[in-house]
Amino acid sequence: MKKWFNTKVKVGLAALSLVVVAGCSNGESVATVGGEKITKDELYEILVQSNGQQALEALIDEKIVALEVKKEDIKVPEDEIKEEVANFMENAGGEEAFKNALEQSGMTEEDFKKDVIQYLSIRKLMEPRVEVTDEEIETYFEENKDSFNVEEQVEARHILVEDEKTANEIEQKLKDGEDFAELAKEYSTDEGSGALGGDLGFFTRGRMVPEFEEKAFSMKVGEISEPVKTEYGYHIIEVLDKKEAKDATLEDNIVEIREKLFEDKMQAEYVTWLEDAREKYDIKNNLKK
Repeated sequence: MKKWFNTKVKVGLAALSLVVVAGCSNGESVATVGGEKITKDELYEILVQSNGQQALEALIDEKIVALEVKKEDIKVPEDEIKEEVANFMENAGGEEAFKNALEQSGMTEEDFKKDVIQYLSIRKLMEPRVEVTDEEIETYFEENKDSFNVEEQVEARHILVEDEKTANEIEQKLKDGEDFAELAKEYSTDEGSGALGGDLGFFTRGRMVPEFEEKAFSMKVGEISEPVKTEYGYHIIEVLDKKEAKDATLEDNIVEIREKLFEDKMQAEYVTWLEDAREKYDIKNNLKK
């Protein structure tokens, strides 16, 4: 979905700029420089030259898809839409990161939902045309086996402060039963994790500074460390969970590989399908005049 989303954003912004400009009257000034007007017509001409054709072609493609979906009576159930949005949100790094990505792209959640519906509709159009065989899955797994191996991981949270005195005071507060997450929010100088109660998520070896890593990987689940000194200050670490290193098996990764191969094939098939579909419609592109 991500590749489709990124392309959609680019052409969507291009189309939006044309729509906004088209809303102005022909001679209306959109800016002035030293009293000299820059008119809507001048801006529109530049936009058309730079990305107008790409935006219009994307809109034509969308219309073709909509007509074909209607012709084949394809419906996208609400539960599939919710699942796709949830998957994208998870891959984006959570709800907050997802909303930030939408904001940076100039999209609303409703805009994104419409794009998800279009993507799932295209997927349903392509499914009868795309086949992923067991042999292809096995070959891909064997050729990329190392990338599926699971390294040893630790899930931890921490409180980072600048001086040992403060670290010792926080350690005592924890021993007295105060809440780790609340103390992280109050004291931690690591603003990113501090706002999340000190949560660092899962990490593998090589991701943290050596002193932090050595301590975290030596601790038991549920254990809270004494202050650990690093170049950043003093850390108090709590280990929340651990995952042992594990060699990959085809069985554990078959769903992910099948989806990866399907997406790759669908991208290629969609281009061919769209070229054929365009031949069936009378398309008039007035920008080419």
